[in-house]
Amino acid sequence: MKKIKIAMIQMKVVFSELEKNINHAKELVQTAAQLGADICVLPECLDLGWANPKAGTLAYPIPGKVSDAYCKMAKENSVYMVAGLTEKCGDRIYNAALLISDKGVILHKHRKINVLTGVEDVYSVGDRIAVTETPLGVIGIDICADNLIQSLSIGHTLARMGAQMILSPTAWAVTADRDPVKDPYGQEWHIPYSELSEIYGIPVIGVSNVGSVTDGAWKGWKAIGNSIAYGSDGKILKVLPYGDTAECVEIVEATILKPKRFGTELSDYVYEYNEKRNDL
Repeated sequence: MKKIKIAMIQMKVVFSELEKNINHAKELVQTAAQLGADICVLPECLDLGWANPKAGTLAYPIPGKVSDAYCKMAKENSVYMVAGLTEKCGDRIYNAALLISDKGVILHKHRKINVLTGVEDVYSVGDRIAVTETPLGVIGIDICADNLIQSLSIGHTLARMGAQMILSPTAWAVTADRDPVKDPYGQEWHIPYSELSEIYGIPVIGVSNVGSVTDGAWKGWKAIGNSIAYGSDGKILKVLPYGDTAECVEIVEATILKPKRFGTELSDYVYEYNEKRNDL
């Protein structure tokens, strides 16, 4: 068992303002490092904004300008990073996230698999998942809707592969007129996050951006933060503020446990867990 400090960087993302977003991320990562973070988790597509129809002309390959900037941030601040970005690969665009070491080395790249309806013309579907061994623990990364209950097989697979934590850049958005009192946001994430956390004994953390969606299929919506962290016991560690101006940097201390079960023993345990839940 070990304790690590994870920075949830709920930052404002401005559509198509790549330089501004990267420079702002740099400031916030520096703040997180000063607060003692071991690893920083930043939002989905923080370079250009999620579902940006201009991605085809504005995105860079990996490695490239954006990923190089992320690696420099991690190295200069001696922190691990998980951060979303828009990847250009030949004639395809991917919604990607990188795991970067405290030495500024890219350890893993994830491409979002559960691409939402309405943005299929922007992003291609991801083609692989993996976990990465680090001094902080075995890390699995996925992106936003990869963790919806309908696609939770992705999170289950990461955990079955030995992930001791799942870290997820997100971009949670609502219509501009949504009333958070009458219609609270987040239950669609609390259900799958708590399931993965409780079954596998792992922290599950999703970090969203804030700000306005100013272009594309979701134009007029608001990114509202409300980032969520579950601990290794199925219980909430932290829920960050809600709202399109609710930028913040919060540190959560997560407990990283050694997996208790592997292979078919774990399969049987998950099956029995679901059977008991279905009987309730």
